[in-house]
Amino acid sequence: MSYKRLTIYTDGGARGNPGPGGIGAVVYDGNKKKLAEISEHIGHSTNNQAEYKAVIAALKKAKELGGEELEFYLDSELIVKQLKREYKVKNSDLAPLFLQVYNLEIGFKKISFHHVPRERNKEADALANKAMDRGK
Repeated sequence: MSYKRLTIYTDGGARGNPGPGGIGAVVYDGNKKKLAEISEHIGHSTNNQAEYKAVIAALKKAKELGGEELEFYLDSELIVKQLKREYKVKNSDLAPLFLQVYNLEIGFKKISFHHVPRERNKEADALANKAMDRGK
C-alpha cells in the first residue's frame, strides 16, 4: 500500500554533544494514523548531525511507504532553516548530511519542513532518547 501524504516528526540528539547519539521519527498518514516509528542508536554524534540523520532515516521510510507529499516537523530551528535553504550549511560535518537529504528529496512531489517547539515533538524525542539510552 502506498500513502500519498505523510506527516513526519523527527528528532535527534547526542548525550554530551558530541556523544552517544540517537534518532527518533514517527510517520503518520493523512488520517493521523501512525504508520511507522524509528528509534536508532547512531554512535558518536553531535545534536545537529543526529537531527539530520533522523530526517534521512525518515525520508528512506517515506520512500518505502510510497509517500509523495511529505510534511516534516522538527524542533531544531537551525536544521529547518538549512533544509528550507534560508541558512547556508557552513559546518563541514553537516554539509554531506544536507547533501544526502537533498538527494533523497528527489522523487517526492512536495516536501515541507516546519519548526515546532519541543513540547509538540514529544514522541520523536522519546524515541531518540530511547535510542541514546541503548548506546550507553
